[in-house]
Amino acid sequence: MNSGADEDAPALAAQEMLAAGRSEEEVFAELAARTGEWGVCALAVCSALGIPRPEAEARLRELQPIFPEFAVGEEELVADVLRWGHMFVVDRVLDERGERIRDLLGTAAGARGGWPGSLLGWFRGGELRKIFLYFAKTRFRDGRGSPPDFWAAMTTAGELLANDAGPDRPEVTAALAHCHAQAVALGVRQGLGAGSEATAADQGGDRATEDGDAEHTDPGRDRRESVVHPSASTAF
Repeated sequence: MNSGADEDAPALAAQEMLAAGRSEEEVFAELAARTGEWGVCALAVCSALGIPRPEAEARLRELQPIFPEFAVGEEELVADVLRWGHMFVVDRVLDERGERIRDLLGTAAGARGGWPGSLLGWFRGGELRKIFLYFAKTRFRDGRGSPPDFWAAMTTAGELLANDAGPDRPEVTAALAHCHAQAVALGVRQGLGAGSEATAADQGGDRATEDGDAEHTDPGRDRRESVVHPSASTAF
């Protein structure tokens, strides 16, 4: 078998596993455990996802230096690191409406006073409803952020998202009602959209946290994030 065929084999295997419903991390971990060629397998998964080779190689150059931190048998941990490092994110080009929603959620992220670095992959991948539902759980604390700006942007984004059909539409509608109630409670004037200065007078901002932060209690998370996102919860 020639070298070209050798390079193609992992990508073909990755395509088959992805088509069978396996996640990118599962595919990488299995191929990496099978071959021991972690870099090759990471590029193979990217190829199967349609990520251009130069972009995949650039991502790998940023993440490959942390491979020595892990040993054979820890391929699943390496897969988590690649996920945190957005190795397998497929950048999504949105239409004008989608970009508007993404911009609103970006405004909300900034007004929130902090956000997990892992959400960058959702922003790049256009996972707008996931971001909205995650941010809708925000609670403000510690005098950081701007709650009025946050809830104004979230309400406008939610109004746009609530028009879309989907299995999570009831969740989006309920989250929108919550965002609207929070905005009204703060005296935010409606209809001005994200980025407006429409806030209640002298409302103090608070640092945001989420319900569901228990998902961050994975004992391997500190190790993974220390090498990928040393300041994952910093603001824009």
